[in-house]
Amino acid sequence: MHKHNESAIVRVAVLTVSDTRNIENDQSGKLIKSLLIENNHIVQEYKITKDDILSIDSIVNSWCENANIEVIIVTGGTGFTKRDVTYEAISRLLDKEMQGFGELFRSLSYTEIGPKAMFSRAIAGTINGRAVYAIPGSKNAVKLAMTKLILPTCQHFIEELNRQ
Repeated sequence: MHKHNESAIVRVAVLTVSDTRNIENDQSGKLIKSLLIENNHIVQEYKITKDDILSIDSIVNSWCENANIEVIIVTGGTGFTKRDVTYEAISRLLDKEMQGFGELFRSLSYTEIGPKAMFSRAIAGTINGRAVYAIPGSKNAVKLAMTKLILPTCQHFIEELNRQ
């Protein structure tokens, strides 16, 4: 098994996608930021944007050009309402998709919420050498994705992306 540097500090940007959230009531964004900080990572950027593909694209693309950002976590907009466009925005930008992320997230979610887990369109992969995750906006989904999938592996993901 490939061992990674579990003490490596990762520089992260967090984007909340929502038509209703703001800095005061963005519980999921706050949870992501606090979990990152608790794990000694650095939150370089934090923004909230509307459920709009062009807006999501613009922010994510600008972060992917920023040498101080290694990981991007997008929360919200991964469902099936007409307004949910995060999956569409992120999936079309990905250089490589990490299929296992969405599969594992839905599998873990299934144990918590049952068959409704299949409605999640969580996705992860790479864009311009950055690790990018898109996860649902509920606090329970954020906690699950962060504690079970993202935090235990993000250092390894960055190491893989930086290998020659």
